[in-house]
Amino acid sequence: MSDLAFRFACTSGGEVDWRLRRNCSVTPAQLAWFYGSICLVSTVIAGLCWHLGAKLVMVFTGIELLVVGVAFMVFARHATDGERILLKEGRLLVELEQAGRLVRTEFKSDWVRVEPKGGHLSLIEVSGQGRTVEVGRFVRPELRPVLASEIRRALRTL
Repeated sequence: MSDLAFRFACTSGGEVDWRLRRNCSVTPAQLAWFYGSICLVSTVIAGLCWHLGAKLVMVFTGIELLVVGVAFMVFARHATDGERILLKEGRLLVELEQAGRLVRTEFKSDWVRVEPKGGHLSLIEVSGQGRTVEVGRFVRPELRPVLASEIRRALRTL
């Protein structure tokens, strides 16, 4: 198994592990610190405006910070989305995480089919034993066939 080279997977012992994640430049914790600093600066400026007699600035600052906070929350919920495909001991485990919800599907590796869902650049459909899971959301469409062939090759050799 150690002589197989994979582009997307890591191998360790008798297992092959694919971890596919969203490409995010900011973690949710970094985003929270950034949002806190925006709130502090905006509130100080709005407080100065309040002190000088422009009372509505504080109201609009509150509305603005609320809207920006909601947008950041939506982003942060999906920042950790990802897919994990683990081939180990005759089993293929597929974990899909979206917005904090984790869905696990397990297949016997001998009974798994790995095919494109529709056309050449579509998501990859992993199916077997009456269950189907779509993977490859976080891989560029032109690289999905490479990922699919990599999974098939690992299934044949392990």
